[in-house]
Amino acid sequence: MFSQTITIDSMCWKCKRAIRSSEKIFRTSVCEFCGADLHVCRNCTFYSPGAHYDCRETVEELVADKERANFCAAFSPRTDFASGGDKAAKARDAFNSLFGGIVL
Repeated sequence: MFSQTITIDSMCWKCKRAIRSSEKIFRTSVCEFCGADLHVCRNCTFYSPGAHYDCRETVEELVADKERANFCAAFSPRTDFASGGDKAAKARDAFNSLFGGIVL
């Protein structure tokens, strides 16, 4: 039997499946498993909820939708998904479920 070592350079922010290390992530790249956009804030190393524009990198413009493809030149694929997810998103989801999804 041959054994092949697979290096995971990045993962999909939504389904957490590995993105092939040989693939470069372009603005139009999507996850082959769930169809989510990959060149997004939530899939970036610099994404940091609470920071200026939710980014640790100096960016000039706000990217309003952190889960949609964007043209950010500072994008660097995130590799550290072991933290168990985004705390801000979990808190927002808990808040929304508490109030029945009513947006105020």
